[in-house]
Amino acid sequence: MPKRVLQGVVVSDKNDKTVIVRVDRSYAHPLLKKTVRKSKRYAAHDAENACKVGDQIRIQECRPISKSKKWVVLGEQGQKG
Repeated sequence: MPKRVLQGVVVSDKNDKTVIVRVDRSYAHPLLKKTVRKSKRYAAHDAENACKVGDQIRIQECRPISKSKKWVVLGEQGQKG
């Protein structure tokens, strides 16, 4: 089974080797047919501390690194957006 890859925005980089990424998704409500926007925050492992707040990055599912970190930052960081 392939590993999931999500795209989001870094909202916090205060922890060492960890970033908090906000992933937004939108879907149509099943009854009202209105577009609903939801966001979720993921803790991701950033080994080089390269990501800064506001960067658009991609994260990939991985083995558990700690209690809350089960995602790792993919290579292309540093794009403001």
